[in-house]
Amino acid sequence: MPSNAGTTRLVIVESPAKAKTISGYLGPGYVVEASFGHVRDLPRNAADVPAKYKGEPWARLGVDVDNGFHALYVVSADRKQQISKLVKLAKEVDEIFLATDEDREGEAIAWHLVETLKPKVPVKRMVFHEITKPAIQAAVANPREIDRDLVDAQEARRILDRLYGYEVSPVLWKKVMPKLSAGRVQSVATRIVVERERQRMAFRTAEYWDILATLAVANANEGPRTFNATLVALNGDRIATGKDFEPTTGRVRAGAGVVHLDSGGARGLAARLQGRPFTVTRVEEKPYRRRPYAPFITSTLQQEAARKLRFSSQQTMRTAQRLYENGYITYMRTDSVNLSETAIAAARRQIVELYGERSVPPEPRRYTGKVKNAQEAHEAIRPAGDNFRTPGDVAKELSAEEFKLYELIWRRTIASQMTDAVGSSVSVRIRAVSSAQEEADFGATGKTITDPGFLRAYVESSDDENAEAEDAERRLPNLVKDQPLTADELAAQGHHTQPPSRYTEASLVKALEELGIGRPSTYASIMQTIQDRGYVTKRGQAMIPTFLAFAVIGLLERHYPRLIDYDFTASMENELDEIAGGDHAAVDFLTAFYFGSANGVGDQDIARSGGLKKLVTENLNEIDARSVNSIPLFTDDEGREVVVRVGRYGPYLQRAVPGEQQAPAAEGEEGGGQGDRAPIPEGLAPDELTPEKVHELFLGGGGERKLGDDPGTGEPILLKSGRFGPYVASGERKSSLLRSQSPDSLTFDEALKLLSLPRLVGVAPDGTEVLANNGRYGPYVKQGDEFRSLDSEEKMFTVTLDEALALLSAPKARQRRAAAPPLREMGVDPLTEKPLVIKDGRFGPYVTDGETNASLRRGQTPEALSIEEASEMLAEKRAKGPAPKKTAAKKAPAKKATAAKKTAAATKSTAAKKTTTAKATTARKTPAKKAAPRKATTSTD
Repeated sequence: MPSNAGTTRLVIVESPAKAKTISGYLGPGYVVEASFGHVRDLPRNAADVPAKYKGEPWARLGVDVDNGFHALYVVSADRKQQISKLVKLAKEVDEIFLATDEDREGEAIAWHLVETLKPKVPVKRMVFHEITKPAIQAAVANPREIDRDLVDAQEARRILDRLYGYEVSPVLWKKVMPKLSAGRVQSVATRIVVERERQRMAFRTAEYWDILATLAVANANEGPRTFNATLVALNGDRIATGKDFEPTTGRVRAGAGVVHLDSGGARGLAARLQGRPFTVTRVEEKPYRRRPYAPFITSTLQQEAARKLRFSSQQTMRTAQRLYENGYITYMRTDSVNLSETAIAAARRQIVELYGERSVPPEPRRYTGKVKNAQEAHEAIRPAGDNFRTPGDVAKELSAEEFKLYELIWRRTIASQMTDAVGSSVSVRIRAVSSAQEEADFGATGKTITDPGFLRAYVESSDDENAEAEDAERRLPNLVKDQPLTADELAAQGHHTQPPSRYTEASLVKALEELGIGRPSTYASIMQTIQDRGYVTKRGQAMIPTFLAFAVIGLLERHYPRLIDYDFTASMENELDEIAGGDHAAVDFLTAFYFGSANGVGDQDIARSGGLKKLVTENLNEIDARSVNSIPLFTDDEGREVVVRVGRYGPYLQRAVPGEQQAPAAEGEEGGGQGDRAPIPEGLAPDELTPEKVHELFLGGGGERKLGDDPGTGEPILLKSGRFGPYVASGERKSSLLRSQSPDSLTFDEALKLLSLPRLVGVAPDGTEVLANNGRYGPYVKQGDEFRSLDSEEKMFTVTLDEALALLSAPKARQRRAAAPPLREMGVDPLTEKPLVIKDGRFGPYVTDGETNASLRRGQTPEALSIEEASEMLAEKRAKGPAPKKTAAKKAPAKKATAAKKTAAATKSTAAKKTTTAKATTARKTPAKKAAPRKATTSTD
């Protein structure tokens, strides 16, 4: 390693894992230390704002919009200790190398380090795209300066996202619900998911039929004797398939010119074709050729890892980060499909070794990216080094998760430099004439692969789990025109049209990529953000929008459509690219967006509206909260409009006759409406609220159902539904349904039994009552302050006094459990050098160093959590400090008032009342001042 004698260099990277790997390649004279990611950011809340800026009108934004959009950066509380360490090291070395990632975020981190450390020694920018010894040595030998254009682009994006989030989010608080957030990319991603669910809700299924024929060849010399063919035409007209139906009506599209067979038609035709001769009318054979897939970029890696490995986007990126930092793969945030010459040579050598020379094409393959607005200048994601290690070579070094992802990357890279898969495809038409002289045409296709080429190494998966794999063969007999066939079986088969599939994380990333929205570094965080915000839930791999998302997107579509327009959002990415390329000024871009300066810069629709600030402020009073939080479903058979209301305690159904008097509702509140209500069960997807399901929910939900009259009191017994689920009521008596009971099947006798709770079991010898009842933790018996659980719900109605007393006299079954072993031992915290473990707690898994605990966030798993993430979580928790303890204030003893004081107090009270009345009268005449906006909950992008 070239180094001047006696010269000491500080190399700053982003993570301890990367620091450890790189330090092993540099040797003496180099100190390698981590920054732990970003060291500065805009203030997260008012507490982060330095005292001297707290009075500034722009302090809540953290951006001085009136002075060139100057950003106020603060060092994160959990980074201060590490920054102090870096400042000290910077004073002890002769040179500093900033070795953060080679993208906008990495460039910005390098710039922030310079601004924070204020070093007195030369600073150089060191870049590489893989962590191998040759790459690190080359990076040290060829440093460059910090690219201020890249820094400006990252800063503009960060400020843009802050302005968007902090101006739009308060609108959601006031009109939908507190603590919601809007974001430049997250809101668009949510809109995509909501639009797909709307399509599913509007979808009406259609049934269509065809005939599957099992046909046989007499004296077959080659290939199978039988094969399947499907009815495709009748008397020259095509048989209807799923694509021929209108998705919103379930009817055949106008002018489709197809034959729509129903069950009877298909079965009848099959019967009329029984025993009739079948003849081959056409055979078409074409060569089949399939080129390999391009090497992975960030989005395609996330898509394939989701399909093949069932990894979430976050899981994929965390695992890829570990592989990169430990020198196994190249940089994993890229939208370039290029491979370096050394990588191509390494792949071709390995293909020859593993698959033979015939599997390598004469010339190396080079790929062109198709990603809209591609910006990253890296290679594709591939195994690191000039000689690729096979999965077998690294199997013992990697965790199971890391091995799976490495193998996926290795296979895709190798396959990208292999020969095409070649073979032949055959299309056959067969005709039979029914006993009623109907001409029925059947079709069959086959595929034969003669040389699998790249398919030996890699086969891409599909979002459609029912789709056939690329390497699947469908062999047909050798058929020729006019060849006779016989039908072994003719089976009528029915089909139903299917609604469009829900997005998965993989297909949503693909959709964003195709629209030119977001960047490789943001896709995983966007997938997580829309779930953390409560806008999207997952059922298996499918992403389902919540009704909260419907309300938020509905508001933005009606009142701020440009802010969630796909083209507009992509155009902002274009402008950020221009800033990164030095072709555009960040201040002009931000000014046009925020203030609407129509100077030929930025989006002209936003400019004409006066910019984001004016748009949000002026439109606020036009937004009707009740309308925004109401999602219409349909009108039922009795003419009642059924809507979903998004309320404080969750979504619920409401139905009322149009024009019925509605009580007013405060903004964001549930109030108003005289119609029936029914809660929507948790986990029910929006498209599952069919008329049948809604009727069922009202029957056992908010709509009352009379079960009969209480024979003892004569009062009606009603089945109702409340905030905590279904219950029965009669007069003042109420009782929740048991866990084993369903509102649909609840009988009158069962309701009577429920209303008998709490049941008096009897009176104990000491005169106290013994009761049986149902509680939060199940059925129990009670005597005074003593409780004992019952082993079944039925026991509440059958337990005798002697049995209850026996239970109550027995000691409570308490058994101290031995401490459970940790879920995972992680190693030593790079910050505190304390051992970290993950344990299972009352509220889920958490990481601890023995003193500080931090719960795992949604989406994090004990297996996938990296030690760097764990260290960061604990650092954040330590920075917040212990939660303040609530102490009751001591009340000063009241002193007796003298008569004079009492008189004075009475006089003062009367005056105060008059003043209050006067103020109230004035307040009704004078418009109230706008309340100071609260801090917005936002995320990057």
